[in-house]
Amino acid sequence: MQEQIFKAYDIRGIYPTEINELDTYKISRAFCEFVKPSEVVIGADVRLSSPSLKKVAIKAVTDLGIKVIDVGEISTDMLYFSVAHYGYASGFSLTASHNPKEYNGMKCVREDSRPISSDTGLFEIRDIALKMELDESVLEGEINEALVEKKDILDDYVTKIKTFADFSKFKAFKIAANPNFGMAGRALDKLLASTNISVEKLNYEPDGNFPKGRPDPLIPENRAELSQLVIDTQSDFGVAWDADADRCFFFTEKGEFIEGYFITALLAKIFLQRKDNEGILHDTRLTWAIEDIVKEKNGIDIPNKAGHSFIKERMRKENAVFGGEMSAHYYFRDYFYCDNGLIPLVMMMEFLSTQEKSFSEIMHEMFLDKYFVSGEINTQVADVKSVIQKATEIYSEGAVKIDTTDGISIDFADWRFNFRGSNTEPVIRLNVEAKNKELMEEKRDELLKLAV
Repeated sequence: MQEQIFKAYDIRGIYPTEINELDTYKISRAFCEFVKPSEVVIGADVRLSSPSLKKVAIKAVTDLGIKVIDVGEISTDMLYFSVAHYGYASGFSLTASHNPKEYNGMKCVREDSRPISSDTGLFEIRDIALKMELDESVLEGEINEALVEKKDILDDYVTKIKTFADFSKFKAFKIAANPNFGMAGRALDKLLASTNISVEKLNYEPDGNFPKGRPDPLIPENRAELSQLVIDTQSDFGVAWDADADRCFFFTEKGEFIEGYFITALLAKIFLQRKDNEGILHDTRLTWAIEDIVKEKNGIDIPNKAGHSFIKERMRKENAVFGGEMSAHYYFRDYFYCDNGLIPLVMMMEFLSTQEKSFSEIMHEMFLDKYFVSGEINTQVADVKSVIQKATEIYSEGAVKIDTTDGISIDFADWRFNFRGSNTEPVIRLNVEAKNKELMEEKRDELLKLAV
């Protein structure tokens, strides 16, 4: 087993060279030794290696005499639902999220779907697994089926999603939808079955081969196909998901991709219109649009370090109603403080149903003509800390705000930036926003010269 497959938030490696059936057996067993659960929910994504890995995971857990709830082929947010909604003790999914098809891995949670990350047990599970002296013989023999309960959670999951919007208000939209050959389509069909909404389908059927490459809409070249479909079919808007369907991305009727930053601000507005004085949590990479909305709608602004374990922990502590990251992870207090990829869609459909203007007009009025952003730019550097230190020294003078919640954020009257390091590699990430496009581009290029 290779130690480096254990990341900050999950386990990921190339199958079968970096993670294989024996590794999965050991990790599953180590998970049980660490968590000591009364039962374990186990599901898997659509990857070609997932059925085989899931089978040995179930064997590892049942070999210890622990009950397994087999929830079948699921999205990552369905794992969170399965554990928290039914009150199970723990769970994990065999998934590598939006990584290319040759990858697989695991995402793990304990009770209430609290995440198990590097700082809350994942590295302890790693250390237990690495010490195990087991060979391929443990994979032989039959699973004790008396300890396995098969559970179809889709109907209950969809019922939960429906609590976040008033479906009776929905207009008869036409939407273009791209699940990127992952899990979102199956749930979307059931979710919209009783509505007048029609769906133009793209890359819709689950296919673990991911025939069009890495299933991640954050990659700019992955957006053009859906953008064009929206235009060609005259859809009201477009929506896309990554393969494990826990991130949700929107496109206007003109095919414009809307940054997760602006969707966070819009969803914050919707929640605060329903009830003010609620906490809105967000990362510090891009902030002005969210801060302005929260102030205008009398909410409580809670900036926080990026990363799902940090966001979820802080949301629980503050009892925040909603949290968002520019990566298009959206978190909901009433969804067990977890992220979900379909809730933003139903909230967006209710919101747009109450508006006279098009999605594009709304986005330009609210955000696109007021906040000009660079998008996250990743640069490989020799030393992340020295770049952050250099930027701090150069730009501190005259700043109206300096924040070290996550890397360094420095605000001026008409522009701001955030530099932060990657958790796993010598890469620095830059985000710049400004009151006009020219200033944003000027400062972006200026700061990139420091990232060497």
